[in-house]
Amino acid sequence: MMTSELLAARIARHSDRPEAAVVDASGEITYREFWDRVERAAGSVAGMRRIAVLPTSDIGSLVVVVAAMHAGASVVLLHRHLLAQEFADVMAVCEPSLIVAHPRQHARVHRWGADTVLAPEELTTGGAAPLDPPAPNSELLVGITSGTTGPPKLFVRDQASWAATLDRSDALFDLGPGDRVSASGTLDHTHFLYGAVHGLTRGATVDLRPAAIALDDAPTHLYSVPTIAWDIARSGASAASVREVLSSAARWPQSGRAALAAVLPNAAVTHFYGASELSFVSYDRTESSGAEVSGRLFDGVEVETRNELLHVRSDMLFDGYLGREGEHESVTAGPDTSGWMTVGDRGSVDEGRLILHSRGSETIVRAGLNVELAPIETALLSIPGILDAGVLGLPDDRAGEVPAAGVVVAQDDPPSASNIRHHLRALLPGPGMPVVIAFLDSLPRTPRGKLDRHALGATLATVRTVGSPDAPVTTNQTVNTPPS
Repeated sequence: MMTSELLAARIARHSDRPEAAVVDASGEITYREFWDRVERAAGSVAGMRRIAVLPTSDIGSLVVVVAAMHAGASVVLLHRHLLAQEFADVMAVCEPSLIVAHPRQHARVHRWGADTVLAPEELTTGGAAPLDPPAPNSELLVGITSGTTGPPKLFVRDQASWAATLDRSDALFDLGPGDRVSASGTLDHTHFLYGAVHGLTRGATVDLRPAAIALDDAPTHLYSVPTIAWDIARSGASAASVREVLSSAARWPQSGRAALAAVLPNAAVTHFYGASELSFVSYDRTESSGAEVSGRLFDGVEVETRNELLHVRSDMLFDGYLGREGEHESVTAGPDTSGWMTVGDRGSVDEGRLILHSRGSETIVRAGLNVELAPIETALLSIPGILDAGVLGLPDDRAGEVPAAGVVVAQDDPPSASNIRHHLRALLPGPGMPVVIAFLDSLPRTPRGKLDRHALGATLATVRTVGSPDAPVTTNQTVNTPPS
């Protein structure tokens, strides 16, 4: 199969255009100006194997990332929530030639232990030099997983896998010159970094400012996660210009989708299922007309279920995890010799539609019966007045483990505990009924936005009955519900 055009080459096709390429809090830059800076930065890093970048939502960070990819230097994508020891481990494994960050991030990087940090502008002071194009199988990105269920891992993506991912975006989303992409999350999150570079490959204007500000300039596309979508929905702002909302991260409660649709009346909402290792796998999509598709596989993606685990094969998969044994670098645990791999998610495929049952370790055994936690969360999120929900297993002397839930409820007309139990009994089998339901101000989350199950477990383990279980729920009230 012919390799798709690589990322930087796609952006270069727009390099003579006078229209705005990127907007940030300091102003905007045209495609001509952006590409000139990219070429000069690429000349500065040409010949380097890797550079480490801690990006923020600024033009300079995006210039450096694209420049490295243009020059064939892999980007070690740091994120601002790293601990000092994690940073040291990343540096020891990756051995980047230099570290680049916006000046306002230099103190943070020095606290991590780095001696020298460059600002993006320091790489664009020289002249452009002719460059050989990178090979499709050359390393493009070393990312750091969030570490929700363990220590962070370093995953490797090559040029071809990102090119294939861009092809899928091009096929699914109507995006081109004259459009405006809001990528309001910090660029150390791969979802927003990908959204920004995808917009640039299509000749659109990429807006890195907060969504509340970007909406004033009539964006057509919005890269989002549920927390940003909730902020938009609650703001009361209306943006009829938005045609596409492209979301990753946690499942969306139906009430959240409805609230977002009210303020973005012309937007189709697409929520991706995938992983750092898998890239795109499937998507749910709700058109502005209300028509829905669920679990549709991206073109070229194959999925098999083996012992309830989902195995995926496509041209978008990562190369493997980067590690080091003594003096020797290694990439391990990538796709098998036939191109298949699993990240431990459970699900099934019905007539080409992927049904996700749980993510990774989200299964407990209650009195000898397997209980999937994801359907419990889905059931809770379908109840009117529940804004957010997280479920995990708590140790139980008699049953081994039992499901327990933390929920965030609406301030106006919150559901009662008996109302929640009534809804759940109609949606869940007996073993799936939560033993504990705790009403919280918010769910604990990791710095990367995922549910912090360790912190939630510590909270739920101390829950005691407060008041009558049938009384109206108030924030911070907790209810201990006996097993059904």
